[in-house]
Amino acid sequence: MAHFDPNARPFSHKWMNERLAVDTLQKVLSTEYWIPKNINFLWAMGMILAATFGILLISGIFLLMYYIPDTKQAFDSVNYTVMSEVGYGWLWRHMHGVAASVVFLIIYIHMFTGIYYGSYKKGREMIWLSGMLLFVTFSAEAFSGYMLPWGQMSYWAGMVITNLFSLGSLDFQGLVEWIRGDYVPGQAFLNRFFMLHVLLMPLIIMALIVLHFGTLRIPHVNNQDGEEIDFDAEAQKWKAGLRKESKVIPFNPVFLSKDVFVMSIYFIIYFYLVFYHFEFAMDPVNFDPANPLKTPPHIYPEWYFLWSYEILRPFPKDPGLVAFGFAQVIFFLLPFLDRSPNVAPASRRKPFRCWFWILLVDMIVLTIMGKVPPVGVYTTIGTVAAWVFILLWVTLPIVTKLEKPVRRSK
Repeated sequence: MAHFDPNARPFSHKWMNERLAVDTLQKVLSTEYWIPKNINFLWAMGMILAATFGILLISGIFLLMYYIPDTKQAFDSVNYTVMSEVGYGWLWRHMHGVAASVVFLIIYIHMFTGIYYGSYKKGREMIWLSGMLLFVTFSAEAFSGYMLPWGQMSYWAGMVITNLFSLGSLDFQGLVEWIRGDYVPGQAFLNRFFMLHVLLMPLIIMALIVLHFGTLRIPHVNNQDGEEIDFDAEAQKWKAGLRKESKVIPFNPVFLSKDVFVMSIYFIIYFYLVFYHFEFAMDPVNFDPANPLKTPPHIYPEWYFLWSYEILRPFPKDPGLVAFGFAQVIFFLLPFLDRSPNVAPASRRKPFRCWFWILLVDMIVLTIMGKVPPVGVYTTIGTVAAWVFILLWVTLPIVTKLEKPVRRSK
């Protein structure tokens, strides 16, 4: 039970500590949150994601001041008011657009780092599942934001994606109309996606970030050797001054300083893109106002959705929807499909190593094929890549079940 000092000055450290346990929180979340020494720069991706989300929030607030969620004014409010009439409006839009694209590159790096090092195994299933929920909510946030400029690709991408909710031959057109608020995307559609983008999705993302960091605190962070570490014993070594012998370091200030260094390099690259190559994050087709009477010759989503979109395209209507749904949920099942007891990097798990690199290359191929029109040889390559993706996940339990035990590194 806390002892309250009636003479403590209001809002002093002692006063706050008696009421909010500030010292305890600092130990649990910072100075005595122990991180393995044998990790590399890829473990900084989580902090980079949090920082990029912060940029998206701040730049989004500035854009929100001038954006008009009206089908007749939305396009001009983004492309003329923000870009030409508001001081440094172009900067905030470039920052928001580049961050919205780069954040998915960091997410994919973070995701495949976790797969490569087995960070979803042996007590860390909730870390993986909460991370995948974050991926889904970031995807919903990105898609809803893509609708807001109300350009030509925004409109038609919204039309195609919402049509998926008809569920093929089940013909749930009533569900599609309920989502749109009309027979076709219009004012109700824009209002709903505006609300999702600026309010609901950011709140869910912030809650899931807290959950994700919370799940990291209990089983502790994995390391690049998959080594089992007695964190309590190693922490005692550090506290006793045996820092070279200890296998762990405190999150703050030691590991945090490494995170800050990696983030500094990231921000140099990020702002280089913002000032000199922002166009990669902005589809030129979307600089034309939405026109319901003119269908673009080739409709496609943003690059970070292309791999799953390409899995949909090669198949007939119903099988394509099944394959698309399969691609959306299968990553959630990874901790349960991997039947190997080994917690080790893919470099030391030979069958899994092949599986991992084939998956990575296949998703890159799917992403490239999703951008090009489905004609000629592109159709063949896309179909083969889609089948490879499905077969990889079907065979994963077999591949990992046959895996031999891996020796622990010393």
